[in-house]
Parts: sequence; structure tokens; C-alpha cells
Amino acid sequence: MDKAKTNISAEKRLDVKMPTVTSMLKNLSKRKLVHYEKYEYVELTDKGSEVGGEVHRKHMILRRFLTDVLNIDLNTADKEACKMEHALSVGTLDSMTDFMAFIQACPRVGEDWLERFEEYRREPWSPDKCVRQSEQFSCEFMERTASLERDRSSREENFNDPP
Repeated sequence: MDKAKTNISAEKRLDVKMPTVTSMLKNLSKRKLVHYEKYEYVELTDKGSEVGGEVHRKHMILRRFLTDVLNIDLNTADKEACKMEHALSVGTLDSMTDFMAFIQACPRVGEDWLERFEEYRREPWSPDKCVRQSEQFSCEFMERTASLERDRSSREENFNDPP
């Protein structure tokens, strides 16, 4: 493939100019993230590979959170994850990762399930704890449902009674 055509399509696709690319490659080389020589191939260093791997990991976690938890379409989630991955702290990323693990491990039941998430983060997770929480929610849910049924029946009776 013609190098000029490759460069032009990359410039259009990424919306960057060659001097910007050259400047960034020099910067990455100074930081020992790539091996770079003008007009030669660019190769990641071990350190560059580590940094790239961490950025990729952040991207995948963010994209998964956006698609699986917030139900954002994949294309939008991918673009948004690209924007977020460089600015997100390790602590925030860890919280998101814990949250995704929690909602997969424990049923999302009851009004206090976000409090249960905080417990999940503080204490070791156990299936028994989730079962107990589910049972407690089930009892509360049945009570609320019965109360709603009684209210509905009462409203229907009042509606059907002659004035």
C-alpha cells in the first residue's frame, strides 16, 4: 500500500497532522514509552506496553460500565470511554469495578441496595449475605405488594359505591 495514501487516510481518520504525530512520537520516546527513529518503525518499550495495557484496561472497564450498567449503545460508549480513560483516577475506576462485580454477585433488590454495596466493599462478600438480603427484601416486597393491593381494592370500592 502506498505510504502517502496510508498517511492521508490516518490523518483524516484521526484528525491529526503529521507534525503533531512526529512531535508526540518524540515526546513518547523521551518518556521511554516507544523506540522511535525518524522514518523508521515505531515500537513500544516494555514500559510503553505497560502504560498502554493499563489505558486499554481502563477503556474496557469504562465501556463495559457504560454499556452494561447505563445501557449506552456500544459506539457511543466506546467514544465516551476514550474521553474518560485518561482522566479517571484509579480509586474511581476501582469503585466502578467493585460496583459491577457487586451487581453481578448480589441481587439488586430493595431500596437500600446501594447501602448493601457499601457493605460489599467494606466486608468480604459471601453468598449467604446476599441470600439473607434477598429474603429480607422478599418479605418487605410482599408486605408492600399486599398494602398496594389493599389500597387499590379500597379505591375501587369507594369508586363503585353510590354517592
